[in-house]
Amino acid sequence: MYDITIIGCGIVGAATAYELSKYQLNTLVLEAENDVSLGQTKANSAIIHAGFDPEPSSLMAKLNVEGVERTKELCRKLSVHYDPIGSLVVAFSEEELLLLKDLYQRGIENGVPDMELLDQKELLTKEPNLSEHALGALYAPSAGIVNPWELCLALTETAIKNGVQLALNNRVTAIEKIPEGYQITTNQSVYQTKAIFNAAGVHSDDIHNLIAEPNFEITPKRGEYYLLDRSEGTVVHHVIFQCPSSVGKGVLISPTVHGNLIVGPNSETVLKTDLDSGSDTGNTADGLKQVGELARKSVPELNLRQSIRNFSGVRANSTIDDFIIQEALPGFIDLAGIKSPGLSSAPAIAVYGIELLEDSLQQKFSLKDDFIATRERIVFRELDIDEKNQLIKQDPTYGHVICRCETITEGEIRDAAHSPIKPTSLDGIKRRCHAGMGRCQGGFCGPRVLEILADELDLSPLEILQDRADSRILVEATKGGF
Repeated sequence: MYDITIIGCGIVGAATAYELSKYQLNTLVLEAENDVSLGQTKANSAIIHAGFDPEPSSLMAKLNVEGVERTKELCRKLSVHYDPIGSLVVAFSEEELLLLKDLYQRGIENGVPDMELLDQKELLTKEPNLSEHALGALYAPSAGIVNPWELCLALTETAIKNGVQLALNNRVTAIEKIPEGYQITTNQSVYQTKAIFNAAGVHSDDIHNLIAEPNFEITPKRGEYYLLDRSEGTVVHHVIFQCPSSVGKGVLISPTVHGNLIVGPNSETVLKTDLDSGSDTGNTADGLKQVGELARKSVPELNLRQSIRNFSGVRANSTIDDFIIQEALPGFIDLAGIKSPGLSSAPAIAVYGIELLEDSLQQKFSLKDDFIATRERIVFRELDIDEKNQLIKQDPTYGHVICRCETITEGEIRDAAHSPIKPTSLDGIKRRCHAGMGRCQGGFCGPRVLEILADELDLSPLEILQDRADSRILVEATKGGF
């Protein structure tokens, strides 16, 4: 029997696994997909929000500001890309200038540090490519950008090194109460556990309803994005928000930690049947047109022809206008409805949830003496010339560049194949070392990455996937086989 089982391994489940791995507990993570971070963690704006937007006294307000500081520290310890570039909420009317003052006041109440209200001249000095119709902005220097799936992987890998078990391809189908706790049935096996964290994202209401009376509903929202080439990466230097409205925080424009430019999202309700069919993350001509038109309100000369990829993500909006962090039953904690600023808040959500579970179980967990708090990894392109030469002497595969767009070497790809969570797909490699993320999107390096992954995992090339289960790339051998 496990002490604690986490259902779902997006950023919230991963952060919870990392925090639980500090304790003398037998912890299991159940993930329905064949890799971690494949839900809304993989497809979002990658923004660490400063915390001025949530209503004061809400869980969002409390955990966002705390989460920013925890995220900075975790990224430093776990070698995750993070850049505190700050954010600007831009006003285009006198009414919106008044709204900026309200956001500023709310930020003060929430404990957001060092905010400033900028006039038009100050704003256009910081961001000369913004529209001349921009009248002012709220500047929050504590906001930043991060690689969300890299952070999710780092947290989960470190948790595994500290003894947490991860069971992929385990979709939960039933939960029942037993005298010692709970019995969880998946499509693969049956598990018994004393306690449960429900971190199932857009399906967190479904998991809750397997064992407890319904008291919230997830109403998923899809948002579509453009990812622009690095040639556009310096069009803006901060996260550029438009003033929030009843439909959300609007379309943003932001650099990414890898030097690209991200533009989006819009907001569209998604049916649960679409989630099950996989059609929830498609792109539409109308949706992308809407994103482009709204984005050009901020930056009129935005060059969307430099798009190297379009994608969409589904957010776990709920019928409750706050995070849903609650004891559903003794020893069963919901970490649900984690929409924006969920990424920013995840490390703080994990700590808050564990404290709630300790209260629910009426016990204090004991810390380990040998907790591994850090993670190191090799990013070849970030080394200086002497470090590169020394590494190539030790392992010549680091001298073979496979992904030319991103300068990713064979050594990095082979290392990624043997990470604590072994990938079985090209996108799994992409998430671990960035191979295939550049302008050609794997068009040149993809076949070679497939070959290397098959070799390292001792698999047939026919078994290597593009991403999720059943996303086969090769159907049969041709021209004499492999």
